[in-house]
Amino acid sequence: MEISKTIYAEYHVSGMTCPACAISVESSLASVPGVISVSVNFTNRTVQINYDSEIVTPADFQKAVKVFGYNLIIDLGTGNNFENEQLLEIKKLQQNVIGSFLFSIPVFVIAMFFHHNPDMNWVMMPLTLCVLVFFGQSFYKIAFKQAVHGKTNMDTLVALSIGFSFIFSFVNTVYPQWLMQNGVEPHVYYESAAIIVSFILTGRLLEARSRLKTSSALKNLIGLQPETVTLIDGDTERDIDLRVAEPGMWLKVRAGERIPVDGKLVSGHSYVDESTITGEPVPVEKTIGENVFAGTVNQSGTFIIEAKSVGNDSVLGQIIKAVKHAQGSKAPVQQIADKISGVFVPIVMGIALLSFILWISIGGLPYITHAVLSLVTVLVIACPCALGLATPTAIMVGVGKGAENGILIRDAKSLENAEKISVVAFDKTGTLTEGKPEVEEIIWEKDCGFHSDIIALLSVASASEHPLAKAIANHFLQNEYKIKEIKNFKNYAGLGITAQTSDILIGIGSIQFLENLGMMQSSFLKNESDRLLKQGCTVVYAGSENKVIVVIGLTDKLKINAQQTVSLLKEIGIKTILLTGDNEQTARIVSEKTGINNFAAALLPSQKAEYLKNIRGSGEIIAMVGDGINDAQALTEANVSMAMGKGSDIAIDVADITLVTSDPIKVTQAIRLSKFTIRAVKQNLFWAFVYNVVGIPVAAGILFPFFGYLLNPMIAGAAMALSSVSVVMNSLRLRYVKF
Repeated sequence: MEISKTIYAEYHVSGMTCPACAISVESSLASVPGVISVSVNFTNRTVQINYDSEIVTPADFQKAVKVFGYNLIIDLGTGNNFENEQLLEIKKLQQNVIGSFLFSIPVFVIAMFFHHNPDMNWVMMPLTLCVLVFFGQSFYKIAFKQAVHGKTNMDTLVALSIGFSFIFSFVNTVYPQWLMQNGVEPHVYYESAAIIVSFILTGRLLEARSRLKTSSALKNLIGLQPETVTLIDGDTERDIDLRVAEPGMWLKVRAGERIPVDGKLVSGHSYVDESTITGEPVPVEKTIGENVFAGTVNQSGTFIIEAKSVGNDSVLGQIIKAVKHAQGSKAPVQQIADKISGVFVPIVMGIALLSFILWISIGGLPYITHAVLSLVTVLVIACPCALGLATPTAIMVGVGKGAENGILIRDAKSLENAEKISVVAFDKTGTLTEGKPEVEEIIWEKDCGFHSDIIALLSVASASEHPLAKAIANHFLQNEYKIKEIKNFKNYAGLGITAQTSDILIGIGSIQFLENLGMMQSSFLKNESDRLLKQGCTVVYAGSENKVIVVIGLTDKLKINAQQTVSLLKEIGIKTILLTGDNEQTARIVSEKTGINNFAAALLPSQKAEYLKNIRGSGEIIAMVGDGINDAQALTEANVSMAMGKGSDIAIDVADITLVTSDPIKVTQAIRLSKFTIRAVKQNLFWAFVYNVVGIPVAAGILFPFFGYLLNPMIAGAAMALSSVSVVMNSLRLRYVKF
């Protein structure tokens, strides 16, 4: 039996002009056998597809969308193919805009100043026809392909409006007697058809230019990767394309160059600016054996690295991949707009036809001019583009802004949920504190085997990955004690560790853990441990056989921005909680120093998760901030999970939001960014709805009975073009907000 292979892929789609196009692409791809899920993002013209590669190929996707007039770009590479196509699209739009205005302006001037001369209609007719045929032909091509498959989009509305205007004007030019016999002046609307094309093309040009800016953050990230690298091949050096670099290759990096891949120094010495990854402005010294990361800058000497992770597997590659995924995802709030966009064009066509029929029914043939104007204007002013652009443009800019500031957002849903957070729960070690505990004081039981116990203690501690155990092991290693051989090592998550050395059981961990092992502490050690606890130390106990033989006090300094983070969260009305496996006294001191509202201490990982579950049950929207690994269980119970990325150790797959620099202030910034972004989304949706709700009735002639006013189709065309541009521009404001 063959096992199916599921693949996730992202492709660019060209030719989409409105949200209805995106819906057409999405539905056509979803109907292809072997496609598991598909999501089309109209703003950045991408489609994300999960599919079974045993059943379907990318060529099948391309074939499926081509029948509707679109093109799926299979070979993405670094995105240059699509960017080139976008630039060509902008260039073509520029040419069409200039050409259409060159022909439209004379038509407009004639219509305004020489409209009483019927002979001028024969001048306007060929000029308008040139605009429609040479510069507006794309509207008809796409509308026709959509109609063949029973679908409609924005091009359908434009094609119908300008086509109807031209045909009506053509009839009145060639055979004006038909209306004149009935006492009706045969008006023509060549200027409306021509100017509408020019305005809509101008709107699309402005939108295309603005759309390029929404993805500027992603381009900046991609720009951190050099195009070529210097390969060390035996005794020779040669430049190769970065895309063909492989793990194991030796690459030379000169002073001032960006490091192309993640790797390890095998020769040389330098200082590297890692601010693009860690956010730390101070260059880091790099010597043989140390790791370097793609996108960072070698500031001084030349060195050689052995490539470890290249392309998408590098830290920078993971960040780029995460940003692309997040920008292409859909926020829950977008579902409403998508549903409306899906039925928008048919409804507008129905309203336009109804307004035409009503005008004729009310006033008969003398009102034919009003009927034509209302039909054309309704078709022109309706704008599903503004609705479709409202959410994704803001999401794209918001996600990009976050990435530029060391905040990696998993998807649009995470960004939307972060705006609703009412409680933030912090882990302590590595989140609010530096995560680098140091031994402050060691107190031994009186009359014990000093040296042998140290060696035994070190043997157990050095086998653990826990930060406290590492701190203890490092302390003794600095004093040049040798590690004994151990056996039967066991780790009890959140409690402690045990092992045997010289056939003696050694335990290290909390006092409860050791007491469960039958190891009791003397009154002397009890008094000393209480003293350490009151000083705010984290106390670790170690023992062998039936007694505790040593207590170790460790301190972990608060991060610089820990207190400010809590203060800023309180300012925006968010409650804070400290959840830690540390003792109650240490938790209380950390809470008091930072200003945290509440705390819970001595918690196992499962107990942290249960604590969060109970809070969620009370109706709070909670964010959990941890290291993304030790707190994985608790992170899954939160509405929004935030993981400290620790610079190069980016837990992208763990959390909804990854804070690359591990600076707690990023928690506040992430929440504020989400609030700014969702506010922009709501503003965009509000004005897009208001525009259509108000604009369409006015275009249909609702003001005529009261004020004798009918909206000019040219004004409607300009308003429609500007509505989409205004939504994009409002989203672009996010690039300049300070959070």
